[in-house]
Amino acid sequence: MAKILLVAASGLARETISSIEQTGDHEVIGLLDDNTALHGTLIGKVRVLGGLALAKERTEKLLICAGKGSSRAAIVTRLGLDDSRYATHIHGSAVLGSSVSVGCGSIILAGCVATCDISMGRHTVLMPQVVLTHDNVLEDYCTLAAGAKLAGRVTVGHQAYLGTNSAVRENVQIGAGAVLGMGSALLRDLPAEQIWAGNPARQIITSTNLESTGSRA
Repeated sequence: MAKILLVAASGLARETISSIEQTGDHEVIGLLDDNTALHGTLIGKVRVLGGLALAKERTEKLLICAGKGSSRAAIVTRLGLDDSRYATHIHGSAVLGSSVSVGCGSIILAGCVATCDISMGRHTVLMPQVVLTHDNVLEDYCTLAAGAKLAGRVTVGHQAYLGTNSAVRENVQIGAGAVLGMGSALLRDLPAEQIWAGNPARQIITSTNLESTGSRA
């Protein structure tokens, strides 16, 4: 059991605290967040100790709990710490085959299934009930929302996001920074930085245009 700090006082942090309590694989010592209004408060029974700068001063392992993959990537870059400083959390009810690899800093919540010959990159987040099947590749900072399901030989690019209950056909490539909307069925490749939704999924907007409106799927 490792002593860890969670970085970012987010909804994902509260879910991770609960998941760790259920599984007992780590001891959560505190939270770090740059919002000074939160310092000293309790989030999910865990105290916010201070800002992110404390991560370099302390020795506990870290889990980055920002919900967006791009935010997790920015925090990791800012901290500039070795991969050995990051913990990994896998809920006790998750079922992972022996040929499944999980990158450092990743969070896998309750009921997830990963069958065989699957590679998950650094700081990947799988929300509850995600299903990965043979030969899936998830690159760094991917986020798969609850109930997302991948058929075989699917690649999910760096910082991509798959919405709740989305489904992806076999042999499909999802580009870096792409977004697949909730409940969507993806039957063909989704290019980088595009946002698709529907059944079958089709492009609705580019993520660059969406960011300029101040929104994010």
